[in-house]
Amino acid sequence: MASEASPSVDPRGALAATAAFLLWGIIPIYWKQIQGVSAVELIAHRSFWLPLFLLAVLAIQRDLGALRPAFAGVRIFAFYGLSGLVLVCNWTIYVWAVNAGYIIESSLGNFLIPLCNIALGYLFLHERLRRLQWAAIALAALGVTLLLAGVGHPPWIALSLAATWSAYGFLKKKSALGPIAGLTVETLAIAPLAAAFLLWRAHTGTGDFVHVGPLVQAYVLSAGVITAIPLLLFAYGVRRIRLTTLGLLQYIAPTVQFLVGLLIYREAFDVGRFQCYALIWAALILYSTDSLWSHRRMIFRTAG
Repeated sequence: MASEASPSVDPRGALAATAAFLLWGIIPIYWKQIQGVSAVELIAHRSFWLPLFLLAVLAIQRDLGALRPAFAGVRIFAFYGLSGLVLVCNWTIYVWAVNAGYIIESSLGNFLIPLCNIALGYLFLHERLRRLQWAAIALAALGVTLLLAGVGHPPWIALSLAATWSAYGFLKKKSALGPIAGLTVETLAIAPLAAAFLLWRAHTGTGDFVHVGPLVQAYVLSAGVITAIPLLLFAYGVRRIRLTTLGLLQYIAPTVQFLVGLLIYREAFDVGRFQCYALIWAALILYSTDSLWSHRRMIFRTAG
């Protein structure tokens, strides 16, 4: 029993996961410092430098052999290439949205992710939904519909972010690699395309990197490291805490991101938007309550 209980009380795991979500919450401030560079070029830099950093981490851990299963066949590597492309789409939309002044709507996308995961499980994995889960999805759908009616167009940034990240998570469920090794292979598959794009931009003189100052260039070149730190903290923490705890901690990132957009960058947030977001927040409360109850029932059945 001690081995089962330890993940839920390991303070190092909880601290690492909390730090990861806090960093994800404040990272829009970092992207704002380099908004003079286009989102596509920023993600190309990130996609090129990140795998190099992750390879160095695996080398230090003497765990490069963990990458071997991904190169066992073309189809397997192509699978990781597909998940890498989905991830790049998510990154690009997110960075563009942050620098275009849509931090609050981006946070909405992160709030919607758990509910999108439920929908994907129902549609593609034939998972049965409980009553509170149906209620949560209905409340979220109502919130999005009201937002559509009030703003005049669907919150496509939020929906795109939620859809691409949920699709990425769906693909990750089929991955045989650990979180760091899997991300390394995904970004390695994309790195040649990123390098070709950056070389083409430099050759044609259309790249933004050469037209910004040294400080911004330093920010751009550090994109891989900056964005890898919360990923490594998350990978460390997720193995040391229970999934129910992780499910509650995941709301830290969009909450902090929402506050950054509202309080630091003064993005618009009127009463109509608040009402729509309140419905989605209520949906997440239902979802979290259902998850906790389900987890407790499972523990009681196991103990019995």
